[in-house]
Amino acid sequence: MSFLSKSNDGVMGEDCGDYFRFIRMKKAFIAVMSVATVLLVLLSFGVGKYDVGLIEAWKIIFNDIYEGVNTIKDDVVWELRVPRGLAGAIAGACLAVSGCVMQSMLRNPLADPYTTGVSSGASLGASIAIIMGISIIPVGGQVSIIANAFIMSLIPAAIITFVSVVKKVSPTTMILIGIGIMYMFSAFTQLLKLNATPDQMEEIYMWQLGSLSMLDISAIPILLVTAIVGIVALYSFKGHLNMMSLGDNPAMTLGTNPWRTRVICLVIISFMTAVIVSFTGTIGFVGLVAPQMVRVFIGSDNRYLLPASACFGAAFLVAADMIARVVGTTGVPVGVITAIVGSPLFLYLLIKKSKKQTV
Repeated sequence: MSFLSKSNDGVMGEDCGDYFRFIRMKKAFIAVMSVATVLLVLLSFGVGKYDVGLIEAWKIIFNDIYEGVNTIKDDVVWELRVPRGLAGAIAGACLAVSGCVMQSMLRNPLADPYTTGVSSGASLGASIAIIMGISIIPVGGQVSIIANAFIMSLIPAAIITFVSVVKKVSPTTMILIGIGIMYMFSAFTQLLKLNATPDQMEEIYMWQLGSLSMLDISAIPILLVTAIVGIVALYSFKGHLNMMSLGDNPAMTLGTNPWRTRVICLVIISFMTAVIVSFTGTIGFVGLVAPQMVRVFIGSDNRYLLPASACFGAAFLVAADMIARVVGTTGVPVGVITAIVGSPLFLYLLIKKSKKQTV
């Protein structure tokens, strides 16, 4: 008996050691990605077509804080690079966390923040402002595009939420409803394009690809507050999301209401994504690829997966935007870079996953 007891204690000790080692690895990954995000944001202030290096950019930032000097280089740093660096980190974190929650609660690795049709609604709203000059609320200029995109992006989410509340539909049905709404809104957008001028088509094209160059420093507080409130709210459901990964029936047995959790998370994700998209356009692949990449390193426990996805998504989008700034003669929209980098990574993960399933 004593021999068996000692043997079992030894096995249990090894298992506990492996568990705590894995937990430490998860926390280390989050810490490393957090530091990487901060460093990339600071580095991004010195990256661009205009000849302002990193050291000079930081001198400008500190000089402006203390002296209020205003030159062309100051405008380049404060009006272009600082907003893009900060907005890239905020938008990347929001999209990655939203995609992570969507994949967890719908139990579908292909889900992302745009599954609900938010992007197609935002595109239609922006097209209405650009082509027809109509603003849903009485504002003008670039603000009308942002306002239209935000309001229209909430319509698909509202439809899905309403149907979910009335019919209590399954996760698969929620995805299919989102796809159907996406195609409908996209069709309306294509109809509007038939009457667009070449300049209007170019503006819509750039907006649909997604870009951080449309932002100014005044948008950062709005994005930051949205990100903090939205991510904290979604993180509060981490335990429910872990239970829902087992299936709806086991989750209910463990005390979770899967339907209610999905509806609440869907509302939070839709609002957060709508705010981001209305300022940046539709930046693809961040919400899809970032959670999948993070799962490879730390697994599917949402207690660690959500913050890790936020850090990875932020670093990924800032790095992609730094590349987008220097490509070509005038740079390219960051959505092009995220698609070029994200699509091969996503295909690799799918192939790797399919091989594991066949073994």
